[in-house]
Amino acid sequence: MQSFTVLTGIAAPMAQDNIDTDAITPMAAGRSTSVDLGAMLFNNARYHADGSEKAEFILNIPPFRQSRILVAGENFGCGSSRERAVWSLMAFGISCVIAPSFADIFNDNAFQNGLLPVVLGKAECAALAAWLAQVPDPVVTVDLQRCVVESGFGPPMRFEVSAERRAALLEGLDEIDVLLRMQPDNDIFEAQDRLNHPWIYQPIPA
Repeated sequence: MQSFTVLTGIAAPMAQDNIDTDAITPMAAGRSTSVDLGAMLFNNARYHADGSEKAEFILNIPPFRQSRILVAGENFGCGSSRERAVWSLMAFGISCVIAPSFADIFNDNAFQNGLLPVVLGKAECAALAAWLAQVPDPVVTVDLQRCVVESGFGPPMRFEVSAERRAALLEGLDEIDVLLRMQPDNDIFEAQDRLNHPWIYQPIPA
């Protein structure tokens, strides 16, 4: 998994609440392993029925076509548990979503795939989104090392991430990598447990 340290890029304002995983990526995206998930991001809102782009949709408007960050409303990623919602965002190029809150399963899927979900206050998100919609250079920096969001909008905004999640993203570790790093501690525990409870480790008779 690619590490996440500091991300600076175009941030798209999409301040609606309750953007669900069906909106992020349609069910049709799961019908083929060769589908371009980035192209299908927000498919129903982004395209007309004939496949042409909806000019008014935020990710079809320059410079937001190159967005690397999304600023959303409350309860982002609600609905079904489909992991491809995170895959679609990352395939498009979005590596961070800033919102007042996230659905629990989306939040877990994001961290497990290297996408950083940043929780800021509702007023902060709304104000940041409004600023992004008005300026010619809507660039935001998300610094996981210092846990701050910075922009031309105002002073840095601090966010919190659990120590375990933060360390995994900074080092690019997926869940298997994290478990493997615990192996020496597991070995020590098992060796001591064999001494304390030898009957547990008796071989099963053939």
